[in-house]
Amino acid sequence: MWAAATDWERQGEWMLGTEVHQVSGTGGPGTRLVAVTGLGGIGIVDRMEVVAWQPPHRCRVRHLGKPLVGDGGFEVVRCGNAASMFVWWERLELPPGGGLVWPVVRPAFAWGMRRSLAAFAAFCRGGEGVR
Repeated sequence: MWAAATDWERQGEWMLGTEVHQVSGTGGPGTRLVAVTGLGGIGIVDRMEVVAWQPPHRCRVRHLGKPLVGDGGFEVVRCGNAASMFVWWERLELPPGGGLVWPVVRPAFAWGMRRSLAAFAAFCRGGEGVR
């Protein structure tokens, strides 16, 4: 699971509408990433830096600017001998006016996250990702 989650260039195979590019570094601390997420020609560019790296359990990134500012990351939590749980989290600052837009956008965002995580589970099992 860790190897799949930290294969930055392949995240687009399971993360809905997203392409991720590693622009510098070796994948761990200090690595710079650019994720482009969008549908129908409308989207956002998310610049990130890996700021915490504890393989095979924990990674934290810092979102470096407009429009996304804040931290995010994931943890791989062992659940017994044969299972793990993937926990993905984000703590983002909303841009000006974001508090008004978020209630409208939230259902679609939640749907996309659920779909991406289901695709990630299939990706980890060796199934096909979702583009």
